Amino acid sequence: MEEFLKNYGIIPNNINLYLNALSHSSYANEHKDKKNYERLEFLGDAVLELVVSEYLYKNYENNEGDMTKMRANFVCENANYEYMGKIGLYKYIKVGHGETGKIKKAIVADIFEAFIGAMYLDQGYNVVSKFILDVVTPYIIDKTYFFNDYKSILQEALQTDKRSFSYDLVKESGPSHDKTFEIVVRIDNVIYGKGIAGSKKEAERLAAKEALKKLAKKEYE
Repeated sequence: MEEFLKNYGIIPNNINLYLNALSHSSYANEHKDKKNYERLEFLGDAVLELVVSEYLYKNYENNEGDMTKMRANFVCENANYEYMGKIGLYKYIKVGHGETGKIKKAIVADIFEAFIGAMYLDQGYNVVSKFILDVVTPYIIDKTYFFNDYKSILQEALQTDKRSFSYDLVKESGPSHDKTFEIVVRIDNVIYGKGIAGSKKEAERLAAKEALKKLAKKEYE
């Protein structure tokens, strides 16, 4: 853990804060003198949201609603899970013997926020802000989209703006046992996305994903 922190130029004042942040309750229960990540996650969630909010406010001229959508994309379970894997923090998580194997995505995501909370307490706002921006900013610049329930997210975004949309089947091919469907999503009668898949549902999901990317790009412009 100290080696990981050193790579980011951090000399810990209290290494136990970071170890607690990376400890699942199952591990803490097996080691009675240990604490788990949950209280630190509560704090880290707020710190992460503040740093990303400040970055978006300073670097984009979007209105409040658009910035709220942007922030939600980069401070969410899928995003936090990606950050953990990218920086290699996942391997430091400690779980009890009964929890060995693949750790649930939600827990991994929460532990990232707990780690942020630990760093905030140990190093202060300026240091944790730099760490967060080093990790998160490349994804913001690359306009990475982390949501996977694309149809629900698209519907919510368009209903907020009171825009009309529809999914239209434009092509169906292949034998009855192995069909391929091509579906487009139209927003205000303009095609924003296209999906091609072996089921209508998956084709609609892919079309919604493409439409969300185009909408996101417009929000950043």
